[in-house]
Amino acid sequence: MAVGKSARRSRSPFSAHPLRPWINFRRKNRTAFIALVICVFFFYSCRRSAISTNIPSQHQSIPLCPQNPVAKDVLVTLRTGATEILEKLPIHFDTTLRCIPNYAIYSDYEEEVEGHHIYDVFDELSEDLKESVSDFELYHRLKTKGRDGLSINGTDHGGSGPSGLLGSPGWKLDKYKFLPMIDKALRHRSQAKWFVFIELDTYLMWGNLLDYLSKFDAEIPYYIGKQMYIGEVLFAHGGSGFALSAAAMRKVTEHWRAHMAEYNQYTIESWAGDMVLGKALKDALVPLLWAFPHFQGDPVSTLDHNITKIDRQPWCYPAITYHHMPEDEIRSLWEFEQEWQRTHPGDVPLRHSNVFKGYIHPYLGKERKEWDNYSVNPEFSEGALKGGDAHASFEACRLACESNVRCLQFSYRTSRCSVSSEVRLGRRATLQCLEYSTAASKCDKTDERTKDLGEGGLSAVSSGWMVERLAKYVSAMDQGCNDRMGWIT
Repeated sequence: MAVGKSARRSRSPFSAHPLRPWINFRRKNRTAFIALVICVFFFYSCRRSAISTNIPSQHQSIPLCPQNPVAKDVLVTLRTGATEILEKLPIHFDTTLRCIPNYAIYSDYEEEVEGHHIYDVFDELSEDLKESVSDFELYHRLKTKGRDGLSINGTDHGGSGPSGLLGSPGWKLDKYKFLPMIDKALRHRSQAKWFVFIELDTYLMWGNLLDYLSKFDAEIPYYIGKQMYIGEVLFAHGGSGFALSAAAMRKVTEHWRAHMAEYNQYTIESWAGDMVLGKALKDALVPLLWAFPHFQGDPVSTLDHNITKIDRQPWCYPAITYHHMPEDEIRSLWEFEQEWQRTHPGDVPLRHSNVFKGYIHPYLGKERKEWDNYSVNPEFSEGALKGGDAHASFEACRLACESNVRCLQFSYRTSRCSVSSEVRLGRRATLQCLEYSTAASKCDKTDERTKDLGEGGLSAVSSGWMVERLAKYVSAMDQGCNDRMGWIT
């Protein structure tokens, strides 16, 4: 009964005064009305905030983008897969892609990611090929079940490119993407003069790329990238990024379409899609321009700027790409590049030496705890540490490096000292890297000892640099460049 009485007492005032409802409403329910307005406003504000989570903040600084007329003539294509895209793509929307007017994203699964359409690179590929080759098993699961088709135990999540886990379903699919991706990109923006292809862990310096491409005639067949060989096949490394002129795109697409069955079989028998594309371009009579070190296979944090390949050192040349870049390094390098643009308007291109001096050198100190600078220089380390007590402590390790005039950095973890004549920034870590793969740009073996080595057990790895020697290192590197600071054409 109490509920009924309460309900009757709360009858609407409209029934008693049908001719003056708003007057009485204001007099008797002013407080309730105000409360209702506040609640509605609060609900709307919260809902708007929830809807806008994927929209860039209006307070986000406006990027400083290069004003180069070539920009409108370039299509940047990102190659990826369902196993990695949600983890690796979003950072590019906040950084590198903010200055690129035309880009397309191709994957093994069509979907929307933060309002951006992701194209299925296989949707026009031969059904016979997709049905008869077991490598497409993941693709079929994605088509029928969507993301629910990804395995729960994580066996699909090995990355999509050759840097992923060998034998993972995503990696197996990747080699089939290259040729149809070329064809789709050409049709996506047929009026483009240049087509640039990268992966999600590739950092692209947009301004430098535009400066570089402006030096070529897009009506000539150009295939530009970091050279690699598998057997006798020469090709541009996909993770380092590569560029194709419109003329080259037309030639290789026409050739592929005329020999599709042949290249399907060749892809089945091969293990790397960038190699398959390189073979097709060679067959189409499009040679490769060796553009190392503009295009890099290493991340900026582990690159040895003093390394020499084909008589070129990265230090002396403008940078265009870095590969194997994690999210935090993409963001910090983007911020550094933006600051460079602000302080060097219309100046010379951003070179690898500038990246070292401004982005790396300021963080090289006498000691950084829980940090591994990848002092993995086995031959040098073995000779430099022979017969000493460098493994006794961090200080003993530092002294061992200091006693060798060629030593520039070292790392230490309980009872293990490593020294190097190379300079690397490295990454935050608690385990010390013992073996580093330059091909994959990653640590292959870390110090994972678990036995107690005395009071306190194992310590986290710490690193240090010979700070006083770095100025001489930089000066010597600068002097070695001479007149080789330009573009490779």
